[in-house]
Amino acid sequence: MTILFRLLIISITLTITACGKSGSSTTNNPPPTNPDTTFTNPLLSSGPDPWVIQQDTMYYYMHTLGNRLAIYSTSKMSALSKATITTVWTPPVSGAYSKELWAPELHRFQNKWYLYFAADDGNNDNHRIYVLENDAAVPTQGAWTFKGKVADTTDDRWAIDASAFEYNGQLYLVWSGWQAGANTEQDLYIAKLSDPVTITGKRVLISSPTLSWEKAGAPPAVNEGPEALINPSGQLFLTYSASGCWTDNYCLGLLTLKTGGDPLNPADWTKSPNPVFSSQVSNGAYAPGHNGFFTSRDGKQQWILYHANAQAGQGCGDARSPRMQPFTWNTDGTPNFGTPAKINTPITKPSGE
Repeated sequence: MTILFRLLIISITLTITACGKSGSSTTNNPPPTNPDTTFTNPLLSSGPDPWVIQQDTMYYYMHTLGNRLAIYSTSKMSALSKATITTVWTPPVSGAYSKELWAPELHRFQNKWYLYFAADDGNNDNHRIYVLENDAAVPTQGAWTFKGKVADTTDDRWAIDASAFEYNGQLYLVWSGWQAGANTEQDLYIAKLSDPVTITGKRVLISSPTLSWEKAGAPPAVNEGPEALINPSGQLFLTYSASGCWTDNYCLGLLTLKTGGDPLNPADWTKSPNPVFSSQVSNGAYAPGHNGFFTSRDGKQQWILYHANAQAGQGCGDARSPRMQPFTWNTDGTPNFGTPAKINTPITKPSGE
């Protein structure tokens, strides 16, 4: 009886074990998540005034560092934290453009690279726009040559946040500036460029902070950080940042150039009555602004790059972190940026990555 009982127990155990293995192998468990298909915002822990430009399979990213100009090189924007960082220019110890280097932007015109930035001598009242030039094929190589100040020589006023773009075969520069010599209001100006380093003609005022959502934290009331955006039909828009960056009301506004309009004619620009991108407290996105744009690796998606704070009251400092998300176009041709994406939450990577 003892031997038979033992054999019976062994038989039952083997049967249960075999059933267990069979059941495990046929269970419809969900496939493991592939970490290479998503990313999370923020892209970096700090990065005010982010900017990016694409060349072939590479992206070249910059943000305000204050004391130097550095380029982040990456083949995937979703992997920006792993980018190679190259300091390409360090200012002199003293002088007109030695301090407070803000909002650098890298552009390529006429087979050369141009790097626009704002700087001063340590006194904000003296902020002006300056530009460097590099004829190397890759912006992290070759020599950067300082080309000087870019300004309307007849009305050389305080200026920051310069961005250059080409529209209908003409180069333009847009920036944020003062009408006079006092810091009472920041307005948006545009001017023609005869070449990438030279303004021709007078600056033209195209936007002032006149709406309530543009005046938080005033004085000064603020319009700054203008960026050109052209839709698939060729219509020109300018996004810009409104209200003081020291407030949580900092947000994005939109200017639309009428069809066939002249960028130098203020009457041809229409301002959207409400912000087009603003704080989303539940998503950890306070004071989103100072944006740029880029296209996905496969050319199928449009993305907006911007900075924001993760908590209230963090103001204009290094707590501002770069973030990105895709955007679409409305039926009337205007951009639809949605709301700032939630931080630390997976987002599908740009197509082609």
